[in-house]
Amino acid sequence: MPLRIRNCPHFVRENLLTFMTVVGVVSGAVLGWGLRSSGYEWSRRDVMYFQYPGELFLRMLKCLIVPLLVSSIVSAIGSLDLSLSGKVGLRAIIYYMTTTICAVMLGIALVTTIKPGNESKAYQQPNATKLVTKDTLTSDTLLDLLRNVFPENIAQATIASYRTKLVYDQNDTKSIKGQLETYKIEGDYQSGSNVLGLVFFSIVLGITLGKMGEQSRPLQDFFHSMSEAMMIITGWVIWLSPLGVFFLVTAKIMEIDSFGDLVGRLGLYFMTVLLGLFLHGFGTLSILFILATKKLPCRYIAKMGQVMATAFGTASSSATMPITIGCCDDMGLDPRITRFVIPIGATINMDGTALYEAVAAIFIAQLRKVEMSFGKIIAVSVTATAASIGAAGIPQAGLVTMVMVLDTVNLPAEDVSIILAVDWLLDRFRTTINVVCDALGAIIVASLSQGDIEKTRAVQNDRDTANSHELTELEKGDH
Repeated sequence: MPLRIRNCPHFVRENLLTFMTVVGVVSGAVLGWGLRSSGYEWSRRDVMYFQYPGELFLRMLKCLIVPLLVSSIVSAIGSLDLSLSGKVGLRAIIYYMTTTICAVMLGIALVTTIKPGNESKAYQQPNATKLVTKDTLTSDTLLDLLRNVFPENIAQATIASYRTKLVYDQNDTKSIKGQLETYKIEGDYQSGSNVLGLVFFSIVLGITLGKMGEQSRPLQDFFHSMSEAMMIITGWVIWLSPLGVFFLVTAKIMEIDSFGDLVGRLGLYFMTVLLGLFLHGFGTLSILFILATKKLPCRYIAKMGQVMATAFGTASSSATMPITIGCCDDMGLDPRITRFVIPIGATINMDGTALYEAVAAIFIAQLRKVEMSFGKIIAVSVTATAASIGAAGIPQAGLVTMVMVLDTVNLPAEDVSIILAVDWLLDRFRTTINVVCDALGAIIVASLSQGDIEKTRAVQNDRDTANSHELTELEKGDH
């Protein structure tokens, strides 16, 4: 007992930031509820003032994303042996695709078993303006996904991503095989970093530097130094996370119109998604972790408190990426692995989003009494997987890609408004699962790559020893 007491302060010191962040989330929720129940009618400007400190924290984190992502991937791939970086990348992609497919299958199994749409009260479409305008087709979204992988301007990719837009003009029509086409297909750029394009460019640049050998050393040192500098800045910024998430959560609860939908019409849907996220996060991922590493994940998940609390507070996997990398570094993982795997995971691995979109689409179909054949369910699973990859790592990005999934089952885009009342909270839970999956993926890939890393080190040591012997012999010859 005395030993435990002596160790307690050390444990608290090591996990102080995690405790403070969790307290920030809980305190924000309590204060938000208290302000709502005070009877005072808070205006949008009041909510904006409450959110302002949290918004500044979020902007600081987002400011780090592009420089950290590019420098981390380039330095990691450039410093790895080319054959090893290929194996690491392949293992990461296989893991991320496996978890995403498992998440979609789990979500479909739950929603078709529980059938929350059949149990819910009849839905009345509100007399409000349309929340989502369907100005693209599913095929356009999938093609844009590939277009963004190959940005035409890498500088522009840091601030904008390409998006196809259908411009409807009744006066400008074209007849195609007896059908009247009333729109023109135009390309446009929307605000927000093209992370897919940046990741692809960074991977290619890293491979190129690796092939160049010693000639690329100055550039490799530059990206390595930048990566380390970004991690130091991240270390400063994360100490603001307790305060940041406190204000973000408080403001979010203050601006919600009604909590009635949580326990009313959308209650069963909410619990279905939450159950799916819980089973995937602590069931499916744990099983995969045990199979890959032969270890229990509990010890590692326990060290992710800071990551999970920040992900819940910010609802952004991209903004949480610097903290996830720092957490993996603290666990003693090879920095070259974490700086390669985590940014890719934050970009393409959206398990929580994939599960949510599959459940939401089938739930809306159940509400609308739309028959879901086996073929339609397969189509939903494929589209939800593709949509999750295309979803940006920003708050509520899943709502945008939901339109694509709804189109698969011939449901109008406006039906996204059905689930809007609870999406703000589900978004935080699915973001938390996304970042946990990224971190566990880095641990799995590092574990599977350990043998290859040791072999590469041995080869490099032999090469360095041979070079030193050659230099010694040359010096003797000179004398």
